[in-house]
Amino acid sequence: MDSQKRQYLCIDLKSFYASVECVERGLDPMAARLVVADPERSEKTICLAVSPAMKELGVRNRCRVFEIPKDLDYVMAAPRMALYIERSADIYAIYLKYLAPEDIHVYSIDEAFMDATDYLGLYGCTTRELGERIRADVRAATGIPASCGIGPNLYLAKIALDIAAKHSPDSFGELDEEGYRQHLWGHRPLTDFWRIGEGTARRLARMGIRTMGELAMAPEEPLYREFGIDAEILIDHAWGIEPVRMEHIKAYRSETHSLSSAQVLAHDYRFDDALTVAKEMADGVALDLVRKGKLASSISLWVGYAMTEQARIQARADGGRGAWFRAIESAGGTHRFPTPTNSREAIYQAAIELFEAHIDRERLIRRMTVNAGNIVDEGASGIQLDLLSDGKRLSSERRRQEAVAAVKARFGNNAVLKGIDLLPEATARARNRQIGGHRSGV
Repeated sequence: MDSQKRQYLCIDLKSFYASVECVERGLDPMAARLVVADPERSEKTICLAVSPAMKELGVRNRCRVFEIPKDLDYVMAAPRMALYIERSADIYAIYLKYLAPEDIHVYSIDEAFMDATDYLGLYGCTTRELGERIRADVRAATGIPASCGIGPNLYLAKIALDIAAKHSPDSFGELDEEGYRQHLWGHRPLTDFWRIGEGTARRLARMGIRTMGELAMAPEEPLYREFGIDAEILIDHAWGIEPVRMEHIKAYRSETHSLSSAQVLAHDYRFDDALTVAKEMADGVALDLVRKGKLASSISLWVGYAMTEQARIQARADGGRGAWFRAIESAGGTHRFPTPTNSREAIYQAAIELFEAHIDRERLIRRMTVNAGNIVDEGASGIQLDLLSDGKRLSSERRRQEAVAAVKARFGNNAVLKGIDLLPEATARARNRQIGGHRSGV
């Protein structure tokens, strides 16, 4: 079918984590007052999800616990990431009852795009009717409510979901290019639109652009000077145009790959304590490379320093998540290996050297990232051999890493620990019980 006549669905599971917890407790996900947050952390911890009923009472999604009114009666559920992944897989299986995998793009754990074009004749229904069937099936099978957006391209389907469905009593939104221009060219704020964050909105505002209509009518040359090639995406989206189709997404392969370990520390760490965590993270990255049969061409280390009180005051005054990220001062560096490697010793030593060379000993540290860059498959063609390496020693280390990986795979990541992992400032044991930095629930 012609690209101009395609029909896309974008389905979002409403307040997914909160809805799962409501269903598990026999509560109505749309009526219950529930937040998903770790009660063992401080009141500054972020709520991973709040139920729709809480949102109606003015509680923001991903707020901090202390921001919830004290007189509000609600249930706090500890995160169970393993359960959410399982439910997401169950729902994906429902999607597969209606469409083939090549016509589904899982955008996140709770959101998916679907190209419904070639199925409408098969089922003898409209795009809306197919969307209604799918989300009704999801609700009947799992108890999880869903919102749905429809559009002739992926962008308009997403905007129909994010803006139109949000203001629709039946949580269903539908847009075409004409309706988009008629109803949303004057919509504010710009940050409601997909791919426009606070930073982009500020840069557009400095150019006198505060709506999609103004963006569509703006001269293109200044936009290209300000945003480079990204201006093309902004201009297309201002007109409701999106040339990327499902087959393009499925065919995409990144030219470079990396593997990262990142964490926000539970409290501010001093230099020596943070170095312990950096060692653990480097150790974990090296083992992960062995598990996956990959080699890294470089290792990067980054830390975010704890915010000063003055920076906190300024971030509160500026408002928005972007203000907090801008207030974080950071430092770090990159070490490039002579030849790609997954040697634990090489990666571990490189991380230590980067930490000691680039991190301020007098500053407190709150965030850390260790990244293995430009990773390639072991045995890939074109990899230059390092003639100075001790092959026997590397082979012995590799066998040891493979044995550790095998034990962890069978008995869990805490089945084998190093002495450093038992230090009070270490975080590996706790993180091994988490998924995505949150409780796994198992």
